[in-house]
Amino acid sequence: MQDLWRLSAADLATLVKSKKVSAREAARAGLARLDAVNPKLNAVIDHRPEDVLKQADAVDAAIARGEDPGVLAGVPVTIKANVDQEGFATTNGLKLQRDLIAREDNPVVANFRKAGAVLLGRTNCPAFSYRWFTTNLVHGDTKNPRDGSLTPGGSSGGAGSAVAVGIGHIAHGTDIAGSIRYPAYACGVHGLRPTLGRIPAFNAALPERPIGPQIMAVSGPLARTVNDIRISLAAMSARDVRDPWWMPAPLEGPARPKRAALCLNPDGLATTPEVKAAVADAGKRLERAGWTVEAIENTPPMREAVEWQTKLWLGDGYEAQLEMAEREGDPGALACLRGNRARVTPLDQANYAKALIRRATLTRDWMLFFEQYAVVLTPVSGELPFPDQLDLKDDESFERVWEAQLPQIAIPFMGLPGLVVSTGLVGKAPVGVHIVSGRYREDLCLLAGEAIEAGGVPPSPIDPVD
Repeated sequence: MQDLWRLSAADLATLVKSKKVSAREAARAGLARLDAVNPKLNAVIDHRPEDVLKQADAVDAAIARGEDPGVLAGVPVTIKANVDQEGFATTNGLKLQRDLIAREDNPVVANFRKAGAVLLGRTNCPAFSYRWFTTNLVHGDTKNPRDGSLTPGGSSGGAGSAVAVGIGHIAHGTDIAGSIRYPAYACGVHGLRPTLGRIPAFNAALPERPIGPQIMAVSGPLARTVNDIRISLAAMSARDVRDPWWMPAPLEGPARPKRAALCLNPDGLATTPEVKAAVADAGKRLERAGWTVEAIENTPPMREAVEWQTKLWLGDGYEAQLEMAEREGDPGALACLRGNRARVTPLDQANYAKALIRRATLTRDWMLFFEQYAVVLTPVSGELPFPDQLDLKDDESFERVWEAQLPQIAIPFMGLPGLVVSTGLVGKAPVGVHIVSGRYREDLCLLAGEAIEAGGVPPSPIDPVD
């Protein structure tokens, strides 16, 4: 069978379980695709073919013994270089961590293995995973396969670029301010930021994280179909006691009326006409699928959520982060920290307490909102995917980038899930919609996402555009 790398994860797993295709054949196809296209993209920055084939052989052996290999049987997946994978460096895009070799798997990596997935390679991210662009001084630049002049997104830019071209069927990413959702948007695939506590995560190779990242950062999947997002969520969310935030919440909640809100300019976001048109089109797709869609003037607060999110993310230990960035010497990381100094400092005890108090209030506001609507549709960004490295051009461009990303930065503060569905192209630039729901209601995001996806998506996997 030819071009196994083109298949959905669900279809490939079915073939492997039924012994119509071996996991080794799928792994060899994934490795061949990586060799063919990764040199143009630099999406994968580390991989070991012999280890990949060894993993695949273990899946085939389990099937031969009559064992259930898992929902992702033999499916090649990629892992972002900011989480622990035994035997690999957890670089997080840093020269300073190029020799930080993990001794055990992060829970999300372990869950992929338990589900029968084959870990194909490690994907690139910006230094410290700070930015919506993917470049660093240890691994270099990652390119957008649809248009090399555009950002592939960040911080899971390698993940988005890889899955868009068929290097793996599912890509692991992390998200504290859009780092799964924006690469999905920029590369024309789909990406889910799950609820805080849905997918367990922990890096034993690194010190414990401050409270901001603990309550806002999550791992999640990027994929070419919404169904592949669904099955990867099930695999990734298995119990692991190493993450004290993990919750045994059901993947399917109570049925809700199919009622969606649609907001084109949340909290005053200046949304471009092309982006507005894409969100409005997503609403029409939902209506055709039997949903009631109500246009609203505004959502619960996003702008205030962004202010507190940024303080907890970058302000907690700001001077220590800046000192480490200066030692690393990465221009993007330094621009991120220096450009946000006025926003995030000082984070004294009073501000810290106020942030956590306001988090409770804003989360309540959003959860009450989701008593009225199953989901809300918003722009992913106020603009189409940015020109690559736009945030380094000048101060005005830096502020433009941060303002446009309002919807992505806001929802992590409340711990809400958000799904990005790619819906089309404007020229070469992908465009899509951001679907948000209440906590632990990823199922509602996915239900709406599948209805929107049915209206058409950009072709994928693709060959990289020269």
